[in-house]
Amino acid sequence: HTHKYKTVTETVIAPEGLYTGQSIYCGAKAELAIGNVLPVGLMPEGSSVCNLESKVGDRGTLARAGGCYATIIAHNSEENRTRIKLPSGHKVVVPSGARAMVGVIAGGGRVDKPLLKAGNAYHKYKCKRNTWPKVRGVAMNPVDHPHGGGNHQHIGSSSCISRKAVSGQKVGLIAARRTGFSGGKRKF
Repeated sequence: HTHKYKTVTETVIAPEGLYTGQSIYCGAKAELAIGNVLPVGLMPEGSSVCNLESKVGDRGTLARAGGCYATIIAHNSEENRTRIKLPSGHKVVVPSGARAMVGVIAGGGRVDKPLLKAGNAYHKYKCKRNTWPKVRGVAMNPVDHPHGGGNHQHIGSSSCISRKAVSGQKVGLIAARRTGFSGGKRKF
């Protein structure tokens, strides 16, 4: 706040290594330290960044999940653009004025530990959204789901469904061009 000290609170995503009471600095003059926010055009190539803006001033949209980071690949000073590799492996070009936080998002490796019991899954999704437990369509009655009914739990027809199907019918593989494994050797 411009006049009153400690009257505005701001919530930011925490990078790994941030601690309670640490000051973080934002702006073009901030140094390249974990937690600081500065334009990607001022960071050296190979830097790991997170909470990255895709457009200047959108307050961070890329590489925000736990343990994720993006890597700065190259700068194009003529066009004022920066090439960045995202956690998915995709490479994108963003304006060099787009800001990013230095470091890796905290909470990496969270999904490596198994939930072990139904109660843990219950509490995990209770605070998120109503997506657990998931009942299979073939276990339902025909009134509840297009895959329901029959004397055995089977779909009874192809699970591929047309793009033109109405919304109640669209379950399964929607407008699938092909199904099954990809041909050739599978690389892991």
